[in-house]
Order: sequence, then structure tokens, then C-alpha cells
Amino acid sequence: MSDFLLADVRLLDPAAGLDQPGDILVRDGRIADLGAGLGRPEGVAVIAGGGAVLCPGLVDMRAELGEPGGAWRETVASAALAAAAGGITTVAALPDSQPALDEPALVRLLRARGEETGSLTVLPFGALTRGCRGEEMAELGLLREAGAVAFTDGARAIGPARLMRLALSYAGMLGARIVQHPEDPSLAEGGAATEGELATRLGLPGIPTAAEAIMVARDIALARLTGGAVHFAHVSTASALTLVRRAKDEGLSVTCDTAPPYFDLNETAIGDWRTYAKLSPPLRAEADRQAVAAALADGTIDAIASDHQPRDADDKRLPFAQAAAGGAGLATLLAVTLAQVQSGGLTLLRAIEMLTVVPARLLGTSSGTLSRGTPADLCLFDPERAWKVSAGMLPGRAQNTPFDGRALEGRVLGTWKSGRRVFG
Repeated sequence: MSDFLLADVRLLDPAAGLDQPGDILVRDGRIADLGAGLGRPEGVAVIAGGGAVLCPGLVDMRAELGEPGGAWRETVASAALAAAAGGITTVAALPDSQPALDEPALVRLLRARGEETGSLTVLPFGALTRGCRGEEMAELGLLREAGAVAFTDGARAIGPARLMRLALSYAGMLGARIVQHPEDPSLAEGGAATEGELATRLGLPGIPTAAEAIMVARDIALARLTGGAVHFAHVSTASALTLVRRAKDEGLSVTCDTAPPYFDLNETAIGDWRTYAKLSPPLRAEADRQAVAAALADGTIDAIASDHQPRDADDKRLPFAQAAAGGAGLATLLAVTLAQVQSGGLTLLRAIEMLTVVPARLLGTSSGTLSRGTPADLCLFDPERAWKVSAGMLPGRAQNTPFDGRALEGRVLGTWKSGRRVFG
């Protein structure tokens, strides 16, 4: 591993409130120094940054990685390629795989698979229930000891209120969060699109937006009752965000994230049964999209996650109602988020904060900063370089992007993991 100086960059570190031109010096895979006027240390390779933005490697709060049990859709290795191309150096992996991550050995295995890539730290979520079936709580203590960063059933909501109450209480004793897919299962079952005029016109079974708000309201009440910490994933509706905002004002341990489709696209993206835009939760009306964008700006939403869900062609080449929900998101996470900066909705520092230090803190990891002495996980990007998303041409195995054909500005130029260049 060679030492290097990345010179002439815009240093951006939300953890320190840093936004200034300068250089960064990396020695033995760690950040040795950063700032203006570092000079040119003898025997150190110099990489010209060309004035591009340098920030911490992105921390993706939620992604499905295919393994174990879904390697034909994605492997940890192929996901690592897509992540590196997107500037991501740490990913929290969902547990609703086959088999589910409900055994300590599987948690340790997924961590090790990440280390094998040399480019990606994988932080596994532990399954909240055995098999992620929502019936019997898994051995949370053993999963926590094995390295589970939080507990969830992934894309499956924890339906029974009593089970959620017990989970919040027990996880609280372990210092862990429960991550909920906020969708009432009885209202969402069999649905394919957001209930309303568009779904009716396309002849699609609808999911009411109330399904999200009802689950959020219930779990906020349970967090109040137990003192536990609940995190709502991919929040997508104005009504749910209002509830989260009030819970935060009350001082409850309630946090949430969203994903790029919910602030960049609305339900019209499904067009005439366009299955690449079939997601879970489904794309919403324009008023909800605007509410999500506003909640990013006012701090109601804590973090932005890729919500990466690899699906193969056979999953999507079906009638819309039967097609699998999910979209690839690793390679497009940064650029779609930057669209909010370009529109004036967010400052660049705030956008990067929601992609680095905030998800790192929520996951209990020390990554997501440019602090001296920390591993040099770095992302170098040009916020103005244009490119076009093209399904079939994305890095990695998963090509099922809802952003196919979308013109974006913001291109990753280089990614480093512990001082080793893994992209660019």
C-alpha cells in the first residue's frame, strides 16, 4: 500500500463542518493530514484532484446484496463493484436473504465476504424474527455479539404489535435499533402501485398511502411505551413524515431514512406498466415526492439510503402486478442525491452529511469522516460532470434501475478503501 497526497481538492467533511480547498495526505492506509498548504512530502506520490470534491466514502444504510441464496441476482463481489463506482465504501446489508441472517455464523460470514472484496465493508443487519417470518423473535443477543448493527425483517414489516413491543424493549437493552419497513401488511397485501387515479386507470391493485402512516403511528406509540429506538426505512409519504416530525419534537428515539426514487420520481414513472419502476414502497403522488424533498431539507429525514434491491430480467419481465418489486441503487445513489443540490433544495454539505456521517452514527460505526488517523475511505467526485443512466451498462450485476434514461450531473472519479484505490 503506497502513501499518497491527493492535491487540489475541495475537502468536504460534514462531521467537522469542513468545506474548503486543500489537500489530503494518506499514509499506511490512514488519513495522516488534511488542509491547505500541506506542501509535497518527499517520497509520496501526488495525485492531482483537479478541484474535484473529496468527501468520506459513502455509508449506505440499507442494501440487499443477493448473498446468501440469491447469487444469480447479485453477489457481494458484484455489489462491491457497483458500490465502488458509486463512491460507497460501507454498506449495511439486509437480512431477508435465503437463508435469513438469523444465525450468528451467517452474520460473521457476510462480514467476511465484504472483507474479501477489499473494497467494501459490509455491516449486516440481524434478522429480527426467525427466517424473517414475523412470528418468533430471533436470538438478538447472539446476533449482536456476532456483529449485527441493528435488527429488521428487511422488506417485510413487523406486523404483530406485541412482537414489535417486545423487540423494541429487548433491542433497547442491547443498545440497538429496530428498523421497520413501515407498511401495514393487511392493507398492502396484493398491492402493486399507490392507490389512486393512476392505479385505477392501469388496472393495478392499489396500496393506500395510509398503510405507511398507520404503521409509523403504531410504532411511534410503541417507542414511547418502551423507550426503544425505532428507525423507519424508505419513508415515502407526507402523512408519515408529519408523524415522524412530531415524534422527534417530543424527544422520542425515532429516526428515518428515504431513498432517491422517493424524492426524484413520482408514480407517473411506472408509465404504461414499466416494471423497472415497481418498487416497495411504491412510487407516490407528486405531493408526497415534494414532501419527501422538503423533509430532507428540514432535517426530518436523517439519512439517504440506496435501497438497492437486485432483480434479474425474469423478475421484471412479467405483467406489472406479478413482477418483483425493487430497484438497483448503488451506482446512482450519489448522483440522484446531488440533483437535490442542483435544484437548490439542499446544500452540498447537507447532502453529503446524509450519505456519510449520519448513517454511520445510526449504524454505530466510526466511518463517514475525514478525521486524522481514521482509515482513508474516500470518494472523489465532480458534481458537474454529466452522464446518463443506462440499464445494461451499470457496474455490477444488477441492472434493474428505475432511473433508466435519466440524465444526471455528478460523477465519481475515484474511490479509495483504507488508502487503496478501488475505482477510477
